[in-house]
Amino acid sequence: MAERGLWTRIRKSQVWRSMFRHDIPKDARGRSLAVLSNVFLHLHPVKVRKNGLKLSYTWCMGGLSFFLFLVETVTGVLLMFYYRPTAQYAYFDIVDLREQIPFGIMREIHRWGAHLMVLSVWLHMLRVFLTGSYKPPREFNWVVGVNLLVLTLLLSFTGYLLPWDQLAIWAVTVGTNMARATPLLGHEGPGAALLKLGDLQLIHIGSDVRFALLSGRFIGEATLNRFYILHCVFFPLIVATLIAVHFWRVRKDGGISGPL
Repeated sequence: MAERGLWTRIRKSQVWRSMFRHDIPKDARGRSLAVLSNVFLHLHPVKVRKNGLKLSYTWCMGGLSFFLFLVETVTGVLLMFYYRPTAQYAYFDIVDLREQIPFGIMREIHRWGAHLMVLSVWLHMLRVFLTGSYKPPREFNWVVGVNLLVLTLLLSFTGYLLPWDQLAIWAVTVGTNMARATPLLGHEGPGAALLKLGDLQLIHIGSDVRFALLSGRFIGEATLNRFYILHCVFFPLIVATLIAVHFWRVRKDGGISGPL
């Protein structure tokens, strides 16, 4: 009785009520309020179909992609303690990460994890396409998945420059040169010549998407800094947001899709 009285006092205390606003849900309304008021559960739909909670056979590439994203996030944060995104130190920091720094294997885990993540996302998209899972009601989630695929490739591309060696610089040179042919946004791309304000050409070599990526006309220290911010902050935040939406829609649209 003393334990039950203590438990009751704890559940009625201000500290407990500040964290848990609802009692144990006993009906549909209580379960809905419990989901809506929980910081973790509210990422899931309030109601899902019963078959949406069943385990089904897939290639598990979606879950593996999410796991690799977590690996990349953890190892990336650890690497940020040692890596300096400047032309003077970037290359030598990468060498030190491999040969001198304790837990330098984190850099190799980060590199190979990035390759595996690109592969797993491609295979996940292939499985979704082959099983017809892009069809209604999952067409919105398919678009979210396509955006996540593009962002995964951009994460890999922006990370490629950070070692700041000859391979990285020339690979990014080739990649950004292709950006000149981007429709409407590249100065050599289709439709760019149509974007004019009177006689003023809006898209030219000093204002197109390649110039925005490089922060200039050629790869330099400003490019390294820009790619570092895109790789470590900008793209990961967008990917994390879209992953939350993606998971939410998986449950909302009936769970993991199976073969047709």
